[in-house]
Amino acid sequence: MQKIKVLHIIKSLGRGGAEMLLPETLKLHDKEKFEFHYIYFLPWKDQMVEAIKDAEGKVTCFEAKDNIRLLIQFKRIIRYCKEHKIDLIHCHLPWAGFVGRLVHRKTGIPVIYTEHNMQERYHIATKSINKISFNSQSLALGVSQDVSESIKRNIQPKIPVQTLLNGVNTESFQRSGDSKIRSQLGIPEDAIVIGNVAVFRFQKRLVEWLQVIKKIREKNSNVYGIIVGAGPLEEEIKKEWKDLELEKFVFFPGLKTDVKPYFEVMDIFMMASSFEGLPIALLEAMSMECAVVSTDAGGIKEVIRDGKDGLTCPVDEWEQLANKVQILLDEPESLKKYKLAARKRVIELFSLQRMVKELEELYEEYSV
Repeated sequence: MQKIKVLHIIKSLGRGGAEMLLPETLKLHDKEKFEFHYIYFLPWKDQMVEAIKDAEGKVTCFEAKDNIRLLIQFKRIIRYCKEHKIDLIHCHLPWAGFVGRLVHRKTGIPVIYTEHNMQERYHIATKSINKISFNSQSLALGVSQDVSESIKRNIQPKIPVQTLLNGVNTESFQRSGDSKIRSQLGIPEDAIVIGNVAVFRFQKRLVEWLQVIKKIREKNSNVYGIIVGAGPLEEEIKKEWKDLELEKFVFFPGLKTDVKPYFEVMDIFMMASSFEGLPIALLEAMSMECAVVSTDAGGIKEVIRDGKDGLTCPVDEWEQLANKVQILLDEPESLKKYKLAARKRVIELFSLQRMVKELEELYEEYSV
């Protein structure tokens, strides 16, 4: 049987949510039926490359220092597609989408595009190019209902738009109880650990996150924090960390390819985001039995039903996060309940196995 050859195009293979999904889905794909290729453009963001290669993916970097140079790579991508007999292209995020649409126009190769963010949150130039070029592809996928509705509202496309919910590998993301992170960081065994895994961008509101931790610690001296990640706002966030005198109580381990050991020590996964698509880190935390306290930004409200799978508050009322966490600190049974409820929720609705099955059905349908 001839394999269906799928080419993923993405701007970088660093440790972002969209990037993390690529090796994870690849591990579960049917390699007898599909062959997977990957093209990216930022060589300094390559944390996922080895994981993709280990899972039998073929990775190529067409170096591009900026977005214009990225678009110019479409001729090289066309040559690659011809050389490797690519049947279908799957693009992730706008600039990869733009170059994929150029390839589609020139070759007719079917293109599926996954949108991870709300259109309203993009720069006006990105929004404009997206709107102009959007119909030059075969299918658009939103990672949450919110994201899909945003596409329909802002772009009014003629091509089909479907929602394909992000997923997490619930077999891989399970607690083992053997993480050494707590002792490495000097966190007491009986402490409650509140964590987050994020790129340090403004929408994650990590300055506000630290302010919430400070408020919680005024009543609970046994609470510690961990923020895994890095990004452009690191200096501003660390200044707040020092100003709030949290250096001994909140830890920044940096960017990590393997975040499971950090989820192992988190009791509560807390997000103060102002907007989101459907965050992979949230699903990973839930699979690892972290109780969730979060704003109801974007796709989060599709995952967390307040009072059932976790505790949420409106985006503009992020200060309430401290009160929500306090409920779990005052009621250990509630904390335990929400830890188990989080994992139950992802197994039922947000498993990677379900996501991969739906993807493969689409690949078969659109590669014909």
